[in-house]
Amino acid sequence: MNLAIVRKWINPLNAFYSYVASSLTGKVTGKWMPVFIGVELTNHCNLNCPECFTGSGQMTRPKGFMSPKLFDRILDETGQYLYNVNLFFQGEPMMHPDFFVLLGKTANYHTIVSTNGQFLTPGNASKLAASGLRRLIVSLDGMDESTYSSYRQGGDLQKVVDGIKNVTEAIKRHSSSLRLEIQFLVNRQNESQIPAAMQFASEVNAKLKLKSMQLLDEENAGEWLPAGEKFRRYRVENGRIIIKSRMRNSCLRLWLNPVVTWDGKVIPCCFDKNADHILGDLNTQSFRDIWNGEKAIKFRQSLLDSRNKIEICRNCTTGLSGVKY
Repeated sequence: MNLAIVRKWINPLNAFYSYVASSLTGKVTGKWMPVFIGVELTNHCNLNCPECFTGSGQMTRPKGFMSPKLFDRILDETGQYLYNVNLFFQGEPMMHPDFFVLLGKTANYHTIVSTNGQFLTPGNASKLAASGLRRLIVSLDGMDESTYSSYRQGGDLQKVVDGIKNVTEAIKRHSSSLRLEIQFLVNRQNESQIPAAMQFASEVNAKLKLKSMQLLDEENAGEWLPAGEKFRRYRVENGRIIIKSRMRNSCLRLWLNPVVTWDGKVIPCCFDKNADHILGDLNTQSFRDIWNGEKAIKFRQSLLDSRNKIEICRNCTTGLSGVKY
């Protein structure tokens, strides 16, 4: 059997074994490489969504665009182990000036892009359909302009609707295997429009994902928390929002799925929006040294010891039950 294939099969087994053994013993053990990875092409965004770190202005880290050289290095060091590549984190990935060049380099992986849908012109939709991209997630959080723009501030609903239709037509034209997914962040403003969103998704041959919404500002929780309990990620206690999670001292994300910020910082997972827990810097270290290094081990150990004391876990969906996320 080809050595590369063997390596790709053994690595996730090592990761899962380490996760189980570490969770049972309460002590981090083993060495492995990521199975999935998130790559932040940019943390710039063209919208101002109020409960988003980028859009709300709460992000304090620098903004920029990932260099193609750094992108190549990430794939060079991790690609032989990866099954899935997410080309999004904070920001709008399609704003990257070399977006389609970088996307083309991930054709051999199960690659996912999430976009706010403002750049899905007929030409861009055609490129996406022909690129080898496996899944495109488009945010559509309202079915009329008023509802949509209450959250997607600065966005244009009609542009998103037309963009989704452009992608549907491009998929047909190219006989593409690209899967189109419409993401609907359910909140107090739009929950009554779920049936209309379902109808639209059916018309454009897309999957509809109803998703619970993260909240960053407790003072505005009443404006966004939906009435439907199954769409609430939080419960309210004494005026505070508390994640509806059992907060077990384990989380598979920390063993499988790191994120690399646009400037090369490796962080534990997609809930570390502001990169408060930097495990290492690819500008000065190898990915393997970072992922199996002292800072990564220490962070995993802190999770095994007391996950509820880690701030980024207060929005995490791991451990939620009975909630759409």
